[in-house]
Amino acid sequence: MPAATGEEHVRTTVDLDLPVALRRGAGGPLHVQLADALRAAVREHRLAPGAPVPATRRLAAQLGVSRATVTAAYEQLVGEGFLEAHHGSGTRVSEHVGALPPPAPAPPPQRSTPAQPGVVDLRPGRPDAGRLADAAWRSAWREAALADVPDDEPALTGLPELREQLAAHLRAARGVDADPADVVVTAGTGDGLALVVHALRDRLGRDPRVVVEDPGYPRAVRGLLRLGARLLPVEVDDDGLRVERLPARADAVLVTPSHQYPWGGVLPLERRAGLLRWARRAGAVVVEDDYDGEFRYGAAPLPALASLAPEHVVHLGTFSKVLSPWLRAGCLLAPPALGGPLAAVREDLGGPVAGTLQRALARYLASGGLRRHVARVRRDHGHRRTHLQALLAQHPHLRARGAAAGLHVVVELPPGADPAAVVGAVERQGYLLADLAGYAVARTDLPPAVVLGYGAAGLAQLRGAVEALARAAPAPPGHGWEGAP
Repeated sequence: MPAATGEEHVRTTVDLDLPVALRRGAGGPLHVQLADALRAAVREHRLAPGAPVPATRRLAAQLGVSRATVTAAYEQLVGEGFLEAHHGSGTRVSEHVGALPPPAPAPPPQRSTPAQPGVVDLRPGRPDAGRLADAAWRSAWREAALADVPDDEPALTGLPELREQLAAHLRAARGVDADPADVVVTAGTGDGLALVVHALRDRLGRDPRVVVEDPGYPRAVRGLLRLGARLLPVEVDDDGLRVERLPARADAVLVTPSHQYPWGGVLPLERRAGLLRWARRAGAVVVEDDYDGEFRYGAAPLPALASLAPEHVVHLGTFSKVLSPWLRAGCLLAPPALGGPLAAVREDLGGPVAGTLQRALARYLASGGLRRHVARVRRDHGHRRTHLQALLAQHPHLRARGAAAGLHVVVELPPGADPAAVVGAVERQGYLLADLAGYAVARTDLPPAVVLGYGAAGLAQLRGAVEALARAAPAPPGHGWEGAP
């Protein structure tokens, strides 16, 4: 037997500080999956040359597998030269792998392409902006546009009157005890996330390690990569982020607890508490993207993470889904420890939101217009959601997921279906959906599924899209489905 088991002659107390997802019943034997994960970590220099690895018994307990599984993986890597094992000194990463160049970085997630003329775009993230043309918004915009224009630029962290209104809105709508001094006006979620990464880099003196949900929001993933962040993908399930699979150490985690994008889970309270306990242990910042926080159906909204642990959470909000992405405006609520670094970054980069728009938003919030608007569109979206669920129920082989909140659903296709081919067939019938695989960060085990957004869709468009989807992905033989009446 190779020397990998000789490690038991020395007490090795290190843990594996890497996220390793082993999938029973899928992806091959567990020892092969573990060997693949460790080999990739060595090649990518996430396990440094000469670094010790845990004893087989310790790693088996950490991963919830048998010791034989870990021993087989170690033996494989010792044979390949990635690990070295010696009696009395434990098992370590080979010093020789330091000469190996790291693999080429993985390509960023695929960008979405514009819909062709005449095709109804039902990909997620598109709200119905028609409701915005109400009297309160027109009045707020008119007053802001007619006001005198100052000689200098707007306050870099946002107009004081808008920050006051945003803090009041967060207190009333999300239960967050927000101080206006901790609010930063942003040009949406991407701008807020960039501020956080720059502030973390200034504080740490290096590129931050950021946990991201897998699958997750492609634009956020691409943005983090451009900013130099080291990504640590952690998988999600029907309830959102798998908190028990978080790595022992990271600098931040980006999470969508209100409605996971795109899988659709709502992070339950016990996972929220577990996530915050992990953040305290790891010394990490939780970046809460409050995506779809206003749109929850059939149940009261769960408390925002920022209301449970304001000292550890950066709360990101945007008006893109509530009003329109055309406005490019949102806000960031900073914990005290990051307030100064965030303000310094904003001063260096400048304020991206026009003063006239900030004035209009402040007036709209103060008049109660936003509150009334959210109530109206929530009713509209709830009606569309109910209609869409009824349409999908006519096709039992198309399983809807993530409909408890938000403006989209994931529709799981029959086993063996090719989602890319299905998306193409549906597009040829006049409707554009998204392939769930396009949201993967590192996962390759996602089920065949498409993502259907209903925020801006008419009822007839939803019916046409579901019928096109049923034609493109028919029920498999023996499913027991004979077609819609």
